[in-house]
Amino acid sequence: MKTAKVWRLGMGDMQILPGSRHRPPMKRPIWIIVLVLFVCVFLICAYIYPPKSSSACSIFSSRRCQSTDGWLPPVHAKEYTDDEIASHVVIRDILNRQPILSKNPKIAFMFLTPGSLPFERLWDKFFQGHEGKFSVYVHASKTKPVHVSRYFVNRDIRSDQVVWGKISMVDAERRLLANALQDPDNQQFVLLSDSCVPLYKFDYIFDYLMYTNISFVDCFKDPGPHGNGRYSEHMLPEVEIKDFRKGAQWFTMKRQHAIIVMADHLYYSKFRAYCQPGVDGKNCIGDEHYLPTLFQIVDPGGIANWSVTHVDWSERKWHPKSYRAQDVTRELLKNITSIDVSVHVTSDEKREVQSWPCLWNGIQKPCYLFARKFTPGTLDNLLQLFSNYSSP
Repeated sequence: MKTAKVWRLGMGDMQILPGSRHRPPMKRPIWIIVLVLFVCVFLICAYIYPPKSSSACSIFSSRRCQSTDGWLPPVHAKEYTDDEIASHVVIRDILNRQPILSKNPKIAFMFLTPGSLPFERLWDKFFQGHEGKFSVYVHASKTKPVHVSRYFVNRDIRSDQVVWGKISMVDAERRLLANALQDPDNQQFVLLSDSCVPLYKFDYIFDYLMYTNISFVDCFKDPGPHGNGRYSEHMLPEVEIKDFRKGAQWFTMKRQHAIIVMADHLYYSKFRAYCQPGVDGKNCIGDEHYLPTLFQIVDPGGIANWSVTHVDWSERKWHPKSYRAQDVTRELLKNITSIDVSVHVTSDEKREVQSWPCLWNGIQKPCYLFARKFTPGTLDNLLQLFSNYSSP
């Protein structure tokens, strides 16, 4: 009897215990399942409709897409120095001003040479009949030139010594620009060497330069030792490595950009101090980096990113290939004038080839108006071929 009583009490106790089969089932597991399903649906939607790089779309908002500013962590804006602010104000004002149009626009041909110009006779032929449309300036760094063309007589400017690879090369370019800017009719500025020759007749080159609103400044990014490998952190904070660029020094530049070069002290002073052979154990060449970097910072959309002066670097030496008398043929000149794609090769192990079409006002055209490096012995061949090869 005692055993049976204990059994009845045990059964009764079991009837009032939580979780008894006689109580209605709990609802908590249902909510967990609903929550899991909701998360799964949310993740599937996020996978199928990922936010775009420029905007984020909210599932719960009636608005389509919002700026990423609302859902990405804020990016710390660069704090500019006083000198940077002052420089940006001046440059922005120059770029925003309407250029003063000249009734008699001219091209300033600026020759950077150690002494006499071996191709004066060829340039004389090029200039004939176009008086009033050009100006000539000669910077001779070693000896006073002996001129054979009337267009070059009394066109020498005060010059100073130029050392290859040193900032004195940039100083000479700025000196030429300063003299050429004194003539308000000069609207385009062309930097040429003593080994440069024209590839077309005057009218074609005049129209090519005058009827476009960009400057032909060579500029590309080279991650290799001859590019970003020359960068010095001493240029910070004004010049960051992301803006450091390389390019050939031979440019054509509109007046607006020429004024900016003359107005710039901030960036020029950085290159003068820290872009020299031997600084920080590097061989930084100022004339290959200053102008490309300057315009990458202040007006990257205003330059063409290639030079209109052709040069052959196929020999992969410190200096480009030199053309001798036997090299100068109609076929050579035809090949140069048919090039309509700009090509750069990086100096790192990848040897990456960067190429883009030479677009003139949106139209693909030949890239080059001038070419170098021609030795003095090529003059006779060039004079003989000029009237034929110089027609577009």
